[in-house]
Amino acid sequence: MRQTIAIGALALLSISSASANIIVDTKNVDQTQYHADLYECQQLSQQTDARQTDSLGKDIVGSTAKGAALGAAGSAIAGGSGSKGAKVGAGVGIIGGALKHGAEKRHNQAQHNMDVQNVMRNCMIGRGYKVLN
Repeated sequence: MRQTIAIGALALLSISSASANIIVDTKNVDQTQYHADLYECQQLSQQTDARQTDSLGKDIVGSTAKGAALGAAGSAIAGGSGSKGAKVGAGVGIIGGALKHGAEKRHNQAQHNMDVQNVMRNCMIGRGYKVLN
């Protein structure tokens, strides 16, 4: 019976630690206090600000205008039609703007996740726990 309770507590502990993305050495640690501290640190970590990206429309409009200008200039310099070059440049700009927006969004999400992880880690260390990662 006692072994079953210990295994259940260990399973619960591993689930809690997995959701927090930190690994804490819980040897000789009061489990009730640990879970209370873990919960409080999770609440604190949720206060981190997620960085916002520019709107997709703004990225596309900016890239389209730059692409059109570059396409027109390049085409005119090469002796072709500036309007055809502008159309091609604008098309490339639309694709470039969408790709840029997606990359910025992924980067900001990864940075936010790292910020949350750091707050959790520092909070648990500050409360006297041995954080292993």
